[in-house]
Amino acid sequence: MGETILPRRLFLWCMALIYMVAFVSLYVQIPGLYGNDGLLPARWQLRYTGKSLLEQLLTSPTLLWLGPRLGLDTQTAMELLCLTGAALSLAATLLEPLRDSLVFFCLWALYLSMYQVGQVFLYFQWDNLLLETGFLCILVAPLTLIRGSRTVRDHDPVTFWLIRWLLFRLMFASGVVKLTSRCPTWWGLTALTYHYETQCIPTPLAWFAHQLPVCWQKLSVVGTFIIEIPVPFLFFSPLRRLRLAAFYMQLLLQVLIILSGNYNFFNLLTVTLCLSLLDDRHVNFWLRKADKSGDENNGTCWQFTCIFSHAELLVWALMIFGTIICFDLQVDSAKNSVSSRTAFTYHQFNQFLKTVTIPCIWIGVLSLTWELVTSMFRCACISSFLERFWGMIQWTVFSAAAVSMFAVSLVPFSYIEYDSHSRLWPGVRQAYGLVDRYQLVNSYGLFRRMTGVGGRPEVVIEGSNDGNTWTEIEFMYKPGNVSASPPVVTPHQPRLDWQMWFAALGPQTQSPWFTSLMYRLLQGKREVIELIQTDVSKYPFHEEPPTYLRAHRYRYWFTEPKADGSFPERWWRRVYDEEFYPRVHLGNTFLEGMLTQFGLKDKSASRRVSNTSVAQAVRRVRAQVRGVPAHTLIWTLIACSATFCLLQGLRGKNRHTEQTAVTNKAAEKVDDLNEGGDESLSDHSEEKQAKEDESEKNTDDEEEEENEQKSVSENDDEEELVKKDESHDESF
Repeated sequence: MGETILPRRLFLWCMALIYMVAFVSLYVQIPGLYGNDGLLPARWQLRYTGKSLLEQLLTSPTLLWLGPRLGLDTQTAMELLCLTGAALSLAATLLEPLRDSLVFFCLWALYLSMYQVGQVFLYFQWDNLLLETGFLCILVAPLTLIRGSRTVRDHDPVTFWLIRWLLFRLMFASGVVKLTSRCPTWWGLTALTYHYETQCIPTPLAWFAHQLPVCWQKLSVVGTFIIEIPVPFLFFSPLRRLRLAAFYMQLLLQVLIILSGNYNFFNLLTVTLCLSLLDDRHVNFWLRKADKSGDENNGTCWQFTCIFSHAELLVWALMIFGTIICFDLQVDSAKNSVSSRTAFTYHQFNQFLKTVTIPCIWIGVLSLTWELVTSMFRCACISSFLERFWGMIQWTVFSAAAVSMFAVSLVPFSYIEYDSHSRLWPGVRQAYGLVDRYQLVNSYGLFRRMTGVGGRPEVVIEGSNDGNTWTEIEFMYKPGNVSASPPVVTPHQPRLDWQMWFAALGPQTQSPWFTSLMYRLLQGKREVIELIQTDVSKYPFHEEPPTYLRAHRYRYWFTEPKADGSFPERWWRRVYDEEFYPRVHLGNTFLEGMLTQFGLKDKSASRRVSNTSVAQAVRRVRAQVRGVPAHTLIWTLIACSATFCLLQGLRGKNRHTEQTAVTNKAAEKVDDLNEGGDESLSDHSEEKQAKEDESEKNTDDEEEEENEQKSVSENDDEEELVKKDESHDESF
């Protein structure tokens, strides 16, 4: 796998954003859910037994034990922790240096503190997933606040691999449990014909998706099985294009779920996990940037390219062939459709699961081993001894952490098949038992069974002041008024509305908190009313609490288009089913008995409200956000954060452009100087050549003068000899 610097940075940014959403969404609901007058007061979970602080933290790991030491009651302490988490995650979203291991550790500890006292309103799989992913962020994020450096570490691919393994466990288990549950709608490929109208909080697009033909709904179920069961194996493929194809298939599934249902931050978190399948080269392709690492692969031998292409074609051919065989896909030319059915039995699928579970573990072992070896090789190739030594120490620590996390995660992963689970090493199960309370690893399996096959069950609460005229109490998000459009509240999760959906699936005795809801509404508690309607004026009994309350169960269905193809005036149709909760009033024998049975009556003395400076500051913040819908507040923060990051990116891009321009100008000046230097050198050489020519000319002139002098002297000598001869002759 190529470099993963950019995907890792994008992953950490997305995690900071998701943490912010989770904390803000929970913060606005704390008074109604966990306050002193809420449905399930959190202080009931913190019974002080005289144990030391360390023993309390080991028993129930939550920072709320520190509340009394700070002079804060439990509700104020919860709000303070949520505000701290929201502010810290917002800062990490805006500033890259704060996407640090210590910051993510604080965020994980804060959310775990909420989870420990959250009871039924926080026991969702996405809360577990956020805690597990958040803990992995501690290993993935750099330690910049202490070291002061954001350089890439050689062991980063090892810790980032854990994100890919978590994504594999999530998707593979979600696909498997749909078939191991023996739900007839999943086996009959008809689950989506019920899903869109029976999910907790559908969106307006769910109504349109529900109107699609049955053959298309069946093909959608087939596609879901393919994306969730065989495609996750491509996460560990050595072929890059197979991993990218798996990424886009997972992205398609998550986007379709987001468009058709309000599943808070869960799908956004799943998309964030999918970033572990990318590399720098593909992110640069998104950003339209040139990738230098891609140039290194241009020289790859064409024979290998041909082999890889054939291997990819073989994989897709096998997947298509297996889909056709397993789901008996046939083209019906008469109806212009494709028929499908499940062509295998439960026993055959169970045998397949027994065969493939242990190999899944070995695939993970081999993939992790490859990352460990390649990271160790990179550490060993560092030239400096001290840097190599420090890198090997880091590699050893983080590799041990990665191996430990992988080993412990095998326990919840193997829950999908009993025989494979029983074959695990006992030491691994003991280690899992030690860390289970911290939610480091979890088991997953979404949409195990399809509910509402005979109609969507929905509980409708009615209030009255005289016992004769009854008024329905309408919730902001869950279905009630048949004319009201389904809302769009992602990524906020209205936790009371979600639990109302679960309560409708069984008798009221299975939902003890519902009795507390009726009791608080009879008391007229504003904190609980704001869970139903943020704008209290829309609550029908905002002026005076109702004297009587009752609840009935209805069956809801989406309406259908009219015969002429036009849209109906109502989104829903409903029929009366049965009484869900009898008529009660304050002091009613049945209500008092249920409160006592479920331990919902607070017998302890009322505690004094905290009045410290910190508590006053927390209450001032609460006063500022009161009355603002949670999804509006969350989207405002997301928009502001995205705008700030975008402007910051553009500013960095402009700065980079300016630096590039300055560098180019400096290079041009250097070139000019070089050209000027060449000219001076040529002038100097010409001058030198002229001097040499002049010296040569002077030398020639001197030689000519010497020759002339020599000739003159020779002539003089000859004349003297002649004169001597003549004188000699005259003497004779």
